[in-house]
Amino acid sequence: MHHFSKGIDVICCAVCQNGLDLEYGWGMCVQQDGGGVSYLNNNSPLDEDGPSHLSHATRVSPATVQWLLENYETAEGVSLPRSTLYYHYLRHCNDHKLDPVNAASFGKLIRSVFLGLRTRRLGTRGNSKYHYYGIRVKPGSQLTNVSDDGSPVTPRSQASKRTKSAPKSESSANSEHCSPPPAQPQQNNHQQYLGDSTQAIPDFPRIEFPSHSLLPEDCTLEDVDTFRSIYREHCEAFLDAIVNLEFMTVESLWREFWRSQDNNNGDECEEEKYLSKTKLFLLCTCNPIQSFVRAVDFAFYQKLVEVLIPDVLRPIPTALTQAIRNFSKGLESWLTVAMVGCPDEMKNIKLGAAGAFAQTLRRYTSLNHLAQAARAVLQNSAQINQMLTDLNRVDFHNVQEQASWVCQCDSLIVQQLETDFKMTLQQQNSLEQWAEWLQGVVDQILKPYEGKPNFSSAARQFLLKWSFYNSMVIRDLTLRSAASFGSFHLIRLLYDEYMFYLVEHRVAKALGETPIAVIGEKGSETDYIQNGNGNSENSLAMDQIDAPSVVQLNPSKKFKLES
Repeated sequence: MHHFSKGIDVICCAVCQNGLDLEYGWGMCVQQDGGGVSYLNNNSPLDEDGPSHLSHATRVSPATVQWLLENYETAEGVSLPRSTLYYHYLRHCNDHKLDPVNAASFGKLIRSVFLGLRTRRLGTRGNSKYHYYGIRVKPGSQLTNVSDDGSPVTPRSQASKRTKSAPKSESSANSEHCSPPPAQPQQNNHQQYLGDSTQAIPDFPRIEFPSHSLLPEDCTLEDVDTFRSIYREHCEAFLDAIVNLEFMTVESLWREFWRSQDNNNGDECEEEKYLSKTKLFLLCTCNPIQSFVRAVDFAFYQKLVEVLIPDVLRPIPTALTQAIRNFSKGLESWLTVAMVGCPDEMKNIKLGAAGAFAQTLRRYTSLNHLAQAARAVLQNSAQINQMLTDLNRVDFHNVQEQASWVCQCDSLIVQQLETDFKMTLQQQNSLEQWAEWLQGVVDQILKPYEGKPNFSSAARQFLLKWSFYNSMVIRDLTLRSAASFGSFHLIRLLYDEYMFYLVEHRVAKALGETPIAVIGEKGSETDYIQNGNGNSENSLAMDQIDAPSVVQLNPSKKFKLES
């Protein structure tokens, strides 16, 4: 190890003496007598670039070069996706508080450390992606394992392990953009709660331009194809961060993709099969590119929601739900900063999708927290019996008369729901059985409207009427100072939110969209979901929902939830 470290020092010395940033100047070198150095291989493409092409480069500590040599090796007939290697690099930067370079610059570093690497596009037509051909992860490396085809391993097969490598250089500056994440949930314990991520990368539609003349000046169809490829790589790295519960890495990925470091070296980007910042922003003004990003983002974010929260009713550790909520709170601000200078049309598309993604994560984690609090109530026989006693005292005839003028519902259906609710409560059913009953209610009410143009409108009306009737029942319980008011209040919150969750998915299915697209698209028939019942922050603050305290609520306490 002493000789290895000495070799690294020699490499760094050679780079600095040649006036090049360490990121790019390294080649195979040996120390000569008198302290001079010479390169064994002078055919590296770096030799012709010169320092003028490196003005935007970020100096890298020797630990980065050592980390590459410790964890990768050249080999014939193998390859790794560029996105996988760059994600590994970002994790290394997080671990050692280093400022990462952009993906194009990192590509130059990789090919200067491992001479002879080639960049190839592998995969089926329409789904190909760039790979570094001739490199693999060393056997026994503590990096995240990858399968034979280079795809990232899923949490169901093996949890990732953080890289252990050389200590960071004392001269390395702390990165404002790649700060180390706060204490993450224990990955090995929490990844078991994640959903299957093997199908989380959606199908990427082709970007069709009706006419070549629509392309901005200096942009070609090859640039469009490059955009599609690097956007797929970006999503793959995003997915890696999610399945490894390294949420802070997402900020770095966004900054890198949207070139917030202001690297606009066209020659370097062309050489590494990336886009310069100028070309990237020019393409973002094109309608076909905007439509592509909108479609991919809504589909991809929906997949990520299903990975992070595969079942909204299944118990999830509090630390994991809190980590997801903290992640959701930072998404829009991270993206806003990363996209400074980007065309407004693209910025609005990206922020709209990210906002819907963040809102969905907050709603679903709150719904999950509510479900666990309600589970304790539904398993308590004494509380269930008290709820039945109080419910039987409610004047449902009066409730129906008051509500009928507003809702104009079929009285037979209302009576049936009342009877079914009491029966289900009396049977002391589990939370999952209650969920099945609620699903049956939605199916029964919306079945007459299936396949009709007014399906979304009918779904909206059902949510409003359901909520109004529930509020009337809660009002009656309040006036009677029902002992089980707290339990009913908790159950009402849960059932209202779960009903909204069910209807949201039914509407999305009817429209042929994802639920996130239904939330994110504004100005459409489904805008009510964005501006209506979807405001979960008013009713589902997680720090206000706790089973032992909620069930002790009394109407005389002015409905203030105890914390």
